[in-house]
Parts: sequence; C-alpha cells; structure tokens
Amino acid sequence: MTDGLPLIVTRPEPGNAATVERARAMGFDARSMPLFTARAIDWRPPAPGDFDALLLTSAFAARLAGQGLAELAALPVYAVGNATARAAEAAGLTVAMTGSSGAQRLLDDMTSDNIHNILWLCGRDRSEFDTRGAAITALPCYAVDPAPVPAEWDALIAAPALLLAHSARAAERISQLVGDARAHLSLVAISPAVAASAGDSWRDLAIAEQPDDVAILAQARALWHKGEK
Repeated sequence: MTDGLPLIVTRPEPGNAATVERARAMGFDARSMPLFTARAIDWRPPAPGDFDALLLTSAFAARLAGQGLAELAALPVYAVGNATARAAEAAGLTVAMTGSSGAQRLLDDMTSDNIHNILWLCGRDRSEFDTRGAAITALPCYAVDPAPVPAEWDALIAAPALLLAHSARAAERISQLVGDARAHLSLVAISPAVAASAGDSWRDLAIAEQPDDVAILAQARALWHKGEK
C-alpha cells in the first residue's frame, strides 16, 4: 500500500509487536522502532473500600501491576481505550466504562455519575489533567523508560516516513530526535494531547478518532491516501 514508505512504530513492547503485525496486515511497510521500555515497579494496593472506582489510562497498568491487582478487583474499572479495557478484563477486573476520547473526557463522565473518590493506577511518569473536583489518588505501578535509539532510526527519518505516537512522552521524544528537519515527515497521534506534545512543522499531523491502535492505524491509512492525491 505504501510503495516502500515506512510506518515507524515507536511504542514499547508488547504493544509494538501487536501494532506492527496489525499494520503489516493492512499493507504498511511497518518498522519496529521502540523508543521506550516498560517495566513493573513496587507498589502496595490500598484498601479498595476507600475508593469508588479504579481509573486505568494505559494497558500497562493492568499488564504490569502483578498480584496486587487482585486486591482491587471489587472496584469498577473505567478504562481509556479498548486495549486498556481488554487488558483489565484479562487481569480479572470488571470494566464499567471504556472511554473513547481520552482521560479527560472519561473523567468528566465519571464525575457526572457522582464518582468522586478515584484510584488512578498509573505510570511513574504521567500526564496531568483537570480533576474536575474529584479526589484522585495516583498510584504508580509501572515505569516506562527511554530505550536506546534503534540503529536504523537516523536513516529512516532522513527520508519521507509516517510515524506513530501512542503517548505524549513518545511524541516529545520523537520531536526531540527528529529536530527541525521534519517537513518531509508525517506523524499520527493517538489523541489531541499527544498531538500537542509533538509540536508543529510536520508535513502532516493527524489525530486518531479514538485512543486505540485500530483508530491510529486507520488515521495513518487515511493520511497515506491523502498523500497519494
């Protein structure tokens, strides 16, 4: 489909391999270029009775939280994106709502339903958002650390390419690594917040309609077809 134009997938594993496989099935020349690695960190689950709900904004929280997650199984889960919801269900949790427009919109829906005491199982490095007056306890259970830049990176970004940014930190690092020479590169962000972190001056900057892998690849395909015209 892309006539050799590479699609650069920067997210950590195991998501990277899943995205590359899905992209190649769509006809992309997908390249695995993970810029981060995810790992579990020590954490202690609090008493679930102190909270109304569990907020998950990344599938890593469900995948890497470990045995302590079982102690929170009584809490309904509010998950950002289908991948996070599926990871939560695979970990034995009950998903009450899956947000399709990012963490801020999901939190708005939660507070509208009078859910105010929220446990946010999250990463060590995380984006902030307006709490809308809710009492949110952020509890890191994993870390996402920068990985060494892949050896093929410089050669790939020297020519026209499509890049995927699955997080604000990924967008920031991509922007830093690319520098000012980006007018030949196109970037697809998984959310408006991620797009804002990418900066400007790209050949094209597009945003997925929903914060999940299917939507970001659909937007990448639309961007490619736009470029063909």
